[in-house]
Amino acid sequence: MPMELTQSRIQKIWLPNDNRPALPRRSCGPQLANSPTVIVMVGLPARGKTYISKKLTRYLNWIGVPTKVFNVGEYRREAVKHYSSYDFFRPDNEEAMKVRRQCALAALRDVKLYLTEEAGQIAVFDATNTTRERRGMILNFAKENGFKVFFIESVCNDPTVVASNVREVKLSSPDYRDCNSADAMEDFMKRINCYQASYQPLDPDDYDRELSLIKVIDVGRRFLVNRVQDHIQSRIVYYLMNIHVQPRTIYLCRHGESEFNLKGKIGGDSGLSNRGKKFARALNKFVEEQNLKDLKVWTSQLKRTIQTAEALQLPYEQWKALNEIDAGVCEEMTYEEIREQHPEEFALRDQDKYYYRYPSGESYQDLVQRLEPVIMELERQENVLVICHQAVMRCLLAYFLDKSADEMPYLKCPLHTVLKLTPVAYGCRVESISLNIEAVNTHRDRPEEGKKGPNPLMRRNSVTPLASPEPTKKPRINSFEEHVAVSSALPGCVPQEVPSQLPGQPLLGKACLT
Repeated sequence: MPMELTQSRIQKIWLPNDNRPALPRRSCGPQLANSPTVIVMVGLPARGKTYISKKLTRYLNWIGVPTKVFNVGEYRREAVKHYSSYDFFRPDNEEAMKVRRQCALAALRDVKLYLTEEAGQIAVFDATNTTRERRGMILNFAKENGFKVFFIESVCNDPTVVASNVREVKLSSPDYRDCNSADAMEDFMKRINCYQASYQPLDPDDYDRELSLIKVIDVGRRFLVNRVQDHIQSRIVYYLMNIHVQPRTIYLCRHGESEFNLKGKIGGDSGLSNRGKKFARALNKFVEEQNLKDLKVWTSQLKRTIQTAEALQLPYEQWKALNEIDAGVCEEMTYEEIREQHPEEFALRDQDKYYYRYPSGESYQDLVQRLEPVIMELERQENVLVICHQAVMRCLLAYFLDKSADEMPYLKCPLHTVLKLTPVAYGCRVESISLNIEAVNTHRDRPEEGKKGPNPLMRRNSVTPLASPEPTKKPRINSFEEHVAVSSALPGCVPQEVPSQLPGQPLLGKACLT
C-alpha cells in the first residue's frame, strides 16, 4: 500500500505521514549517505594548512555540511602555558613528544564526540601530521570509529613564500606575543627545521597509494589527487583547485532603488527609480575612483541590475544564478498584502526564514545551492564588482564572513551602499561605503518571537576549540606543565600564560596564505 505523505509547511517537501519520531535535521545541504569524514592536514609549519582548513570549513558549512576545525596547536597551548623556544619541537625532546602526542589524542577524542554526538559530518584535523606513525594512528582511530579519511598535504619549498607566511601569521601567534620580530622569526625557522628532519611526505605512488588524498603544491600551482572516494571529497578537491591567494578586492552592491522598492513590492522585474538612476551614476564615479585593473562586473538577468551596470560604461556579464530569490505566489506583492492574503505563509517565514520556501518559489537554502557556481568563480577571479539583489547579497556575504544559516537572512544589505571585501589572513575585511543617495529601507528585522539562539545542530563550527561559544567547557586535557622540561627562553621573550584568543581578535583571525 502506498505510504501517506505530508508536506512540510516551511520547506514544502514531502515527508512520511507516520508515527516514527522525527530525525534531527543535520544540515541544510547534501545529506551524506556514507560515514562521516575526517580531513587530515599534512605539511611542515607555515605551509598554509590552517588557512586551507579554515577556508574549506567555511565553504562546507556554507553549503550546509556541518564541519569543524580541530587545531592541535590550540590544544598544545592549553596544555603548555609557557612556550619557551623551538626546543619543545625537537624530535629528541622525549617529554615534549609525550605532551604533543597527548594533545593529538585529546583532539581526536573531540573529533569523535563531534562526529558521533554533535551531528557533525566533517572534522578537519589541523596539525603537521608529518610522520607515517602519526598518520597511522589517525587511520586506526578512523577505522575503529567507522570514519572515512581524506588527506590534504600542502607542499611549498619556495623560501620567499614560507618567509612571507611566517611574517604575516606566525609572528602574531600567541607563542610570540612578547617577542621581537627578529627573534621570533629565527625561532620559528628553527621550529620548521625540527619537523624537516622527520618529515615523510605522502607517497601516492607507493606507500600511500591506497589513501584518499590531494597534494597542493606551491600554493596551488600544481595538484596531485589520489583515490577520491565520494561526492563530498570530489567537491573538496574542486574547491581547493579553484581558490587562489593573490591580493584582490570584491565589491558587492544591490541594484539602484527600483520602482517596486518604492511601492514596497518584492520580486518582479521593474526598472530603476529616479534615485536608482542617480545611484548608478554615483557608482560609475566610485568605480573610476577605485582605479582597479581589469575589473570584472557581474549582474543578474533582471532589468534593475542591468540598468545599474549600463551606467558604468564597462563590459559586464549577466548571471541567471544572481537573480533575486523567487517569491513564487508572493511575487510582486507587498508584505502587507502577503500578510492579508497568505497569513499562514507570512507567519511560517518568520518562524524559519532560512528554510522557508515560498509556495512555487525558493528558500534561502535553495538560493545558496544556486549561488555555489558564483562562489567558485569569485574564488578564481581577482577584482570583481557584483551588482545583485538583497537575498543574493546576503548569501554571498554570509560565505565571505562565515555567517550561520540562522544569521544569513537578516544580514543588512542596504540600497545604494557598496560593501568592499578584502581577503585577509583567515577571513575577510569588510568596508561599508554609502554613496549618499537616499533610498527606501527594505530591511525587515527578525521578529521578536524569532530572536532566539541558532539551532545547536546548525551553528557554524569553523573555530578552534578555545574560541567555541559554548557556555560551559569541560577540560579537554590535563595540564602537562609538570612534564615539560624547563628550557631557556628566547632572547627578547617573556614567557607568560597566553590566552587562545587575544582580546578583540575575531574568531577568523589572521590567515596563512591570502
